Amino acid sequence: MRIATLRLAALLGIAVVQSGYPQASAPAAPAKPVLKGFPFTNESLSYTANWPSGISLGEAHLSATSTTAGWHFELGLDAAIPGFAVKDTYKSTAAADLCSDTFSKDYVHGAHKSSETVTIDKQASIASRMPANKVGESKTNVPACVRDALTFLYYARREMGQGRVPVAQEIVFGAIYNGSFQYTGAETITVSNKKVLTDKLICHIKGPASDVQFEVYFDRDPARTIVAVKVPLPMGKFSLELVR
Repeated sequence: MRIATLRLAALLGIAVVQSGYPQASAPAAPAKPVLKGFPFTNESLSYTANWPSGISLGEAHLSATSTTAGWHFELGLDAAIPGFAVKDTYKSTAAADLCSDTFSKDYVHGAHKSSETVTIDKQASIASRMPANKVGESKTNVPACVRDALTFLYYARREMGQGRVPVAQEIVFGAIYNGSFQYTGAETITVSNKKVLTDKLICHIKGPASDVQFEVYFDRDPARTIVAVKVPLPMGKFSLELVR
């Protein structure tokens, strides 16, 4: 009797398939979200440079491009205060682990102009700083894995994306600076006329002749996109805000 029952069930199953009736199937797995921006894809971001009153002073562009060796980063800033122009270009290359290989800066601040390149010898742990006129090269001992200021921005994003605050470290910005970082928690700010929930990091950068503290606001997207940077100046708090 049991054998006959099993045969009957099998025949019914075949009949269902042949008749075209739908069969139960396992639910489809949910589609994985498409991750965009650094460190998942190449990225190009635009920012407005704003005065404390909200008046735009200019713009900035930040890009990350994957290479066979790692990453190429670039930041361009073009802004102007009445009687004082600011035009900066920063470029850096780094390995996949975000340890810097080269860093260059070319800037105009009013009447002051400067251009130089830093090349990092990781095996010797030496950073060589060369002005554009090739006169006055200097060498400084650095950690085997040191980050320039531009690469550090992306390193901070990667760390925040993994739930970590960047550790205190030396940062190359021509000269060597000491950087320390404090996470102050979640904060909702207005960017492009929209409220954005962010994570706020206070960065304290101290160098041979400067001591600067500024605020960086990270979106809570997987890429931890920097949506705003606020820098205090004698005339007020200058800010960069992401354009979306």
